[in-house]
Amino acid sequence: MKISTTTSGPKRITTKVIASMKDRRQPIACLTAYDFITARLLDQAGIDLILVGDSLGMVFQGHETTIPVTLDEIIYHAKTVVRGVDRAMVIVDMPFMSYQANDEEGFRNAGRIMKETGAGGVKFEGGERIARLVRKTAEAGIPVVGHLGLTPQSIHQFGGYTPRGTTAAEARQLLKDAKALEQAGAFAVVLEKIPATLAARVTRSLSIPTIGIGAGVHCDGQVIVVADMLGLYEEFQPRFVRRYAQLAETVRASVGNYVNDVRNRKFPNEKESY
Repeated sequence: MKISTTTSGPKRITTKVIASMKDRRQPIACLTAYDFITARLLDQAGIDLILVGDSLGMVFQGHETTIPVTLDEIIYHAKTVVRGVDRAMVIVDMPFMSYQANDEEGFRNAGRIMKETGAGGVKFEGGERIARLVRKTAEAGIPVVGHLGLTPQSIHQFGGYTPRGTTAAEARQLLKDAKALEQAGAFAVVLEKIPATLAARVTRSLSIPTIGIGAGVHCDGQVIVVADMLGLYEEFQPRFVRRYAQLAETVRASVGNYVNDVRNRKFPNEKESY
C-alpha cells in the first residue's frame, strides 16, 4: 500500500510543475532510486524527481561502469520504483545500446519503458547527435531529459571520469548541445561534472531546467546517487557528493548485533516467539 507524502505542494510532480519551478527559481531536488522501499522513503521525504539511473550497474549490481546494464534490467527496477511513488516524477535512464544503434530502435525502447513501467519520462545521454531522436520521442508524448557533460556511457571514449567542458571548444559544444536538446523538445537537461561557471551559462541560456551533478549551485536543481548521499556506497566518494548519513556503518553494526544475539541465543526472546 502506498503512503502519501506529507510534503506541501503539488500532489503530483509533472513536466509542467518542473517548468514552473525554474520560472519561480525554486530549486529542484532529485535523487536516484532502484527499489520500492527507497523510492517510497524518498517520495515521503518530498523529493521532486526520482531517477532510475543506470548507476544501478555500479551501486546495485557491483559492476565497474554503467555499461553492462540492460534494457530489461532497468525496466524491472523502474517498475519497483514507480510502485513506491505517489508524488515524485520518475525518470528512467535509457541504458547503453538501447538507443545508439538507430533512432527507430531508441524510440521503440523509450516507448517500451513508458508502457511497461508507468514512469514519467526517459533520459538520454548526448546532445546534437541525438536531437532527432529526442524530437521524435517528445513529439510522441514521451517526456525527455537530456544529459550532457560527463556522460558515463561514453566513459571508455573519455578515458576516465575527469570533468568535461573545461576547454573553450568543449564549452562551446556543450552550449550548442544544450540548445539542441531544448529545441528538440527535452523538458530538462542534466549537467554532469562541468565547471560551475559553464553550468551557470547553460542555465541562463535555456528556458528549460538544468539539473546539476558536480556542476555547481547555479543549476535549477541537483541530483546525486542515493547510495552515495546516504553513505552506503563506500568504494569512492566523488568531490560533488555530500554524505548526509553513514548508513554503511549503521548496517554493519546492526547486523553484527543481530549475529551476536543469534549466536548467544538472545534472539528471539519470549515476546518475539509464538
